Amino acid sequence: MGIKKQLGIGILSATLGLTMIGGGTYAYFSDDEVTQNTFAAGTLDLTAEPTEIINLDNIKPGDHMVRTFELQNNGTLDIAKVLLETDYSIIDAKKDNTDDFGKYIEVEFLYNADKLDEVIYKTTLAELKKMKPETINKHIFYPQFGEEGLPAGTIDDFAVKFNFVDNGKDQNEFQGDTLKLEWTFKAEQTTGEEK
Repeated sequence: MGIKKQLGIGILSATLGLTMIGGGTYAYFSDDEVTQNTFAAGTLDLTAEPTEIINLDNIKPGDHMVRTFELQNNGTLDIAKVLLETDYSIIDAKKDNTDDFGKYIEVEFLYNADKLDEVIYKTTLAELKKMKPETINKHIFYPQFGEEGLPAGTIDDFAVKFNFVDNGKDQNEFQGDTLKLEWTFKAEQTTGEEK
């Protein structure tokens, strides 16, 4: 074997040896840090007190009655909007109705629960049942709550006047009838924000 070959093999062997030594002893500094993170969702908890706002017997055309109730935000998040859905059923005692009893029950939402003198919005149960919840919020709850909505941990008082409308005509078809009213209050959160 020639000197050049031996020299080439020697250099190659030395390079390979250095590579193996360097690769085997290659070291670096390192450090690990673990963080613990939490995402806890808040709660919306709208409560109406009392849950039965009105329960009357023996009403007649021309009668009116005022009832008060509270909307409470018992959650941890502010409520931006309260939406109201109205539904009712009628028990026609004599099975002779040609008209909707709900057209003759007028509802006045009042501003001042103490004086009961200023009407926020007036409509009938029949019209209220057809209204979209967003429209009801605009006419009834927004004037009461304003931009602030119903903040967490707060209570707002409401007064409602119900009128059995006397239309000056024969309303005998409603004698003995019962109207069962169901109001469903729904809360919507405020818009998201940077935290």
